[in-house]
Amino acid sequence: MFAIAQTRRQYRYYDFVMAAYVCVLLCSNLIGPAKETSIPLPLIGNVTFLAGVLFFPISYIFGDILTEVYGYGADRRVVWAGFAALIFASIMAAVVVHLPPSTAGRANQPALEAIFGNTPRIVAASIVAFLCGTFVNSFVLAKMKIWTGGRWLWSRIVGSTLCGELVDSMLFYTIAFYGRMGWHHLQDLMFTQYLLKSGWEILAAPLTYRVVAFLKRAENEDYYDVGTNFTPFSLQV
Repeated sequence: MFAIAQTRRQYRYYDFVMAAYVCVLLCSNLIGPAKETSIPLPLIGNVTFLAGVLFFPISYIFGDILTEVYGYGADRRVVWAGFAALIFASIMAAVVVHLPPSTAGRANQPALEAIFGNTPRIVAASIVAFLCGTFVNSFVLAKMKIWTGGRWLWSRIVGSTLCGELVDSMLFYTIAFYGRMGWHHLQDLMFTQYLLKSGWEILAAPLTYRVVAFLKRAENEDYYDVGTNFTPFSLQV
């Protein structure tokens, strides 16, 4: 069967994974949404999406890696670190945008507002969707690892991704845009973003496999969340 790790050790790469996770999260939420792009796809035609969709799924890949190697508690701690970073970045962006510009800086003010001037509703939608979707992703993966006895990693990566990204997409677009656009258009946008983000992560599964295998060997860890308290409101590892 499998052993239950009762004590936590100091890991060589955990802090580096945490730093990379927070960096990707901040960049995808602050830089990515600033540009809407459209690309032609065979048999489908032009697909329009926010550029952040290309990078935000990387945070879910990190979530899969953290949960698979270090356990749900370790990933939960990283999620709250990312949450704190998002809150600070949002506050900082709001302060910077609303500070009165100097005479020489007035020409740049519209550009700053366009890039960093997200409305409170967009910021709230992003943070709520991130928290809920990420915790669902980690929870599903941790539970599936126990159910499968550690086999079929691909099933955990795909299953947790489909669940987490579904929650994330539904919450974000509903909170951010409900009432601002027609419901059918909102559903189409939500579905497109969900397919893009989920498909991106599934395509990246071979890379996830390699990173997971490397970390399990390097850290001598393969954590199973038997007896774990899955409340998201804790910093306990």
